[in-house]
Amino acid sequence: MGVEATAAAEAAISRWSLRRRRQPSGRADALIIGLGNPGDRYAGTRHNLGFQIAEELSRRWDLPKPRKRYGALLAEGRMGPGGPRVALLLPQTFMNESGNAAGPARGELGLPLDHVIVLHDEIDLPFGEVRSKLGGGVAGHNGLKSLNQGLGGKDFWRVRGGVGRPDSTDPEIVSSYVLSRFREPREDVERLIGDAADEAERLVEQIARDQGEEEMD
Repeated sequence: MGVEATAAAEAAISRWSLRRRRQPSGRADALIIGLGNPGDRYAGTRHNLGFQIAEELSRRWDLPKPRKRYGALLAEGRMGPGGPRVALLLPQTFMNESGNAAGPARGELGLPLDHVIVLHDEIDLPFGEVRSKLGGGVAGHNGLKSLNQGLGGKDFWRVRGGVGRPDSTDPEIVSSYVLSRFREPREDVERLIGDAADEAERLVEQIARDQGEEEMD
C-alpha cells in the first residue's frame, strides 16, 4: 500500500474511532436533567422550575415510575412510540450538589456532553421567556456550577426558563425570590413549563437526528 493510501486509511480509522467514542452506549440518545431542590418545602418554587419541566416531559412521554439511582430519580423510556431513547434525571441532592448525581448517570449511559440537556430556572430572562443554548457560563447558578464539575465540562445543552429578577441585587433578596413560589397566574406558569418542555423535545429530536447522520457518514 502506498504512502498516500496508508494515510487515507489511517484518517478513515481515526474518524471512525471518533464517531465510536461519541456514540451513545445504546440505553439512551439523550440525558435530560431537571434541576431543583427535593422536599415539599421547595415544591412549586421558581428555583424548582427544572423539576416541573421534567415532570411535564415524563407525563408527555408516559415514562415509567422513576427508580432511585445515583442519588437521584431516574426514568428511562422513549419520546413517544419509536422515538428517541431518553433518560430523565431528577437529582435528589440539593441544587449545589446536582453534579454528584449527574456525573455518574452520564458515565453509565456513555453519553457525550452535547447529548445532555439541563432544565433550569433563569433569573436573567423575563418571566415566561424560554431560550436554549449549548455551553456557556455557569456563574450565578449553583446547580450549573455543580454540573460543570460533575459532568466534566460545561458544553451541555441548557433549556432556560425565565422567572424574572427582583428589583434588587442583594444576594439575600435574590435567594429569597428564587426560593419563593410563583405569584404569577397559574395558567402563565403552566405556559412557561409547556414552552420549556417543547424546547427540550426539539433538542432531543435534534440530537437524535444529528446522531443518525453521523452514523451514516
